Amino acid sequence: MHKRRLRDSLRFSLLSATCFLALAAGNVGPAAAESNGLAPTPPMGWNDWYSSYCNVNAQLVELTAQEMVNNGMKAAGYDYVNIDDCWMAPSRDAAGDLVPDPTRFPNGIAAVAAFVHGLGMKLGIYEDAGTTTCAHFPGSYGHEAQDAATFAAWGVDYVKYDRCNIPYGDFPGESEQQVQQTLYTRMSNALKSTGRPIVFSICNPDPGDDPWLWGAPISNLWRTTTDIEDNFGSMLGNFEGTVGLYRDAGPGAWNDPDLLQIGNGGSSLGEYTSEFSLWAEMAAPLISSTNIGTLSPAERAIYENSGVIAVDQDPLGEQG
Repeated sequence: MHKRRLRDSLRFSLLSATCFLALAAGNVGPAAAESNGLAPTPPMGWNDWYSSYCNVNAQLVELTAQEMVNNGMKAAGYDYVNIDDCWMAPSRDAAGDLVPDPTRFPNGIAAVAAFVHGLGMKLGIYEDAGTTTCAHFPGSYGHEAQDAATFAAWGVDYVKYDRCNIPYGDFPGESEQQVQQTLYTRMSNALKSTGRPIVFSICNPDPGDDPWLWGAPISNLWRTTTDIEDNFGSMLGNFEGTVGLYRDAGPGAWNDPDLLQIGNGGSSLGEYTSEFSLWAEMAAPLISSTNIGTLSPAERAIYENSGVIAVDQDPLGEQG
């Protein structure tokens, strides 16, 4: 136990020193933000992926939203309840529209959105720029305007947009990054054309995509690193891959080092505390991806630390 505490103390000292160096570097003006006027501070909320993967269903989403109200997370600022991949049926309907899985979402997504909105919260959903999602459900390629209209009609407030299974061969002479920019711009414009305020989150975590260089005019946040894992090394790697990108973030346009792992059981309480503090220092989205109902009091206290949240939500939007 003594060695464990010593190790955590040494890690915290290392992270504190890294934060100091990042702050000492200073900040410059961020790139122009997305023109939809949304996410003036980093989004806060919950996403089901790392707690349920493809086992998401309406009951889980609604129970989580209610628990966030009951346990104080909503009052602390967590207001997005986001559904990730696997929510849809394996194919579109005869009109080409997306269809929620009839077993897991028997009353559809609009009913879930209505429940979430009734709690004073907002609903997010997942799609993909390719022909299929990463889990091989229907993607939005060639259906951008149709799907954006569907999301707006359902009452969706946030779209996480991935980049699996893109048909790069349809774009001869263009690099993968150029194709991604084209397809992300299509969905960005389609969402704005609906007239509904919808936060747009770019999820393209492959090294070399560099979305921080081009994402601000078309999105509200973009992934900066590979997918996070619930261990200290992965968390520190995602921090190190994001902390130097402070020039590219600001109100309405945020660097996203991936979802918070606090509560998933793979790290110590001290490591989770460091994770939350570092994400806040980077003005990163604070989106939990754990089973909210099983959080310990100590884990919930990390999520609801008002002082750390205030750093993350500083209206100046300066990434440390």
